[in-house]
Amino acid sequence: MTRVRFAPSPTGYLHIGGARTFIFNWLYARHHGGTIILRIDDTDVERNTQISLDSIYEGLEWLELGWDELYRQSDRLALHQQAAWAIFEKGLAYRDFTPASLAPENPSEGWLSNPGMRELSRDESDRRANAGEPFVLRFRVPRESRSEVVVHDLVYGTVAKATSELEDFALLRSNGIPTYHMASCADDADLYITDILRGQEHLANTFKHVFIFEALGADVPRTAHLPLLMAPDGAKLSKRRHGRVVSVTTYRDAGFLPHAFVNFLCLLGWSPKNDREKMSREELIELFTLEGINRANAIINFTDEDPFDPKALWLNAEHLRGLDLDELAKRLMPYAQQAGFTNATPEKLRAIAPLIRERIRLLGDVGTVADFFFSTELKPYDPAELIPQKGDAVMAARALCKARQVLAAVSAFDHATIESALRAAADELKLKAGQMFQPIRVAVCGRKNAPPLFETLEVLGRDTVLTRIDSAHGIVNERH
Repeated sequence: MTRVRFAPSPTGYLHIGGARTFIFNWLYARHHGGTIILRIDDTDVERNTQISLDSIYEGLEWLELGWDELYRQSDRLALHQQAAWAIFEKGLAYRDFTPASLAPENPSEGWLSNPGMRELSRDESDRRANAGEPFVLRFRVPRESRSEVVVHDLVYGTVAKATSELEDFALLRSNGIPTYHMASCADDADLYITDILRGQEHLANTFKHVFIFEALGADVPRTAHLPLLMAPDGAKLSKRRHGRVVSVTTYRDAGFLPHAFVNFLCLLGWSPKNDREKMSREELIELFTLEGINRANAIINFTDEDPFDPKALWLNAEHLRGLDLDELAKRLMPYAQQAGFTNATPEKLRAIAPLIRERIRLLGDVGTVADFFFSTELKPYDPAELIPQKGDAVMAARALCKARQVLAAVSAFDHATIESALRAAADELKLKAGQMFQPIRVAVCGRKNAPPLFETLEVLGRDTVLTRIDSAHGIVNERH
């Protein structure tokens, strides 16, 4: 059975690269009918924060995907240490008593091991350890018996590294705490992880991990390393350099639908065979395979003025249009409240939802697109917008005056009745429909670019509409 894991460290908020890794793992598990594990890699005590941990949970829960099993590495310390000492007992690791101040451990400069430590006898090693001398437990890279380590990555193909270029890496620190390599592999082995999908930057670690898995007598999981996410200038996307653009919560707070965001991240480094872009969750599960992952790094297009990739906005708008209206109204509610619309009710949002669905790209757009539905008074607008095309203030005044009479008199204030009455009024005044309707639209909405007029009038209600037309009529009269 396929078992995969997502293993974030709680040292910062959930990065969109991390979110994509989780999504790919989730889709891979679901495609193969397997299990996805969330494992919090929280052994870096000095850098871990509760705020970061909460951010990870919050971000992942917002994606609405879920996980099957949950573990925290800090709860499994004894298992990691046991595994490290099992490797030591097999003679595959050794104690390094070199003082920290004398241990450069910099493989880039050719460092492989500290002098004399690798050759230390077991008796001497035990004697010094029993005397309380601090040490680091290191893996004994088999340079004499093995020339290279070969990894058959499911994305990058066969890659190899010479053992002569691999240092004797640490398994346990001098305080007894397992290193990332040791803890990660011990957990993967214990949890029977079959496949590891993670960022391409971890590919170099895989050679060391092969040694640990083999030393533990565990099956080496298959690996698939994912292309990096890059900024438009080709720099690696990072929290430090690019700020809120890389945070999952930035997308949530702006009003992305969880699935639209998932859909967008899937297209960063992966594509289905049919090159489709908008996909449902079920379609993503069905279509997701590692063969569709591209080795080239993926670019997220954003600017200082607009933090969101145009494709992300397009996809979100497409998914918004596909929502059931009751669901759309439900999802709009928190953003309407955030915009200060204290009179927003589920019923009113349900009435407004079909009118603005084609006009919003983000749920947060409700604050600017639908503000006039909730305002007691309109924001000041340019009186010139009340003047119809090829018309003047007199024409606008006639249109508003007639509209006021008609709308006050109609028996039912529904959009069909309103439309019929206003079209008849335009004919009576010998005005084109646009010349009749523009002054009304601006009068009740405060702008020319607004949702469908007759449905808007119905939602606003007779009293509000008449009050706003009276106000606009007064403005027009001042201009002639």
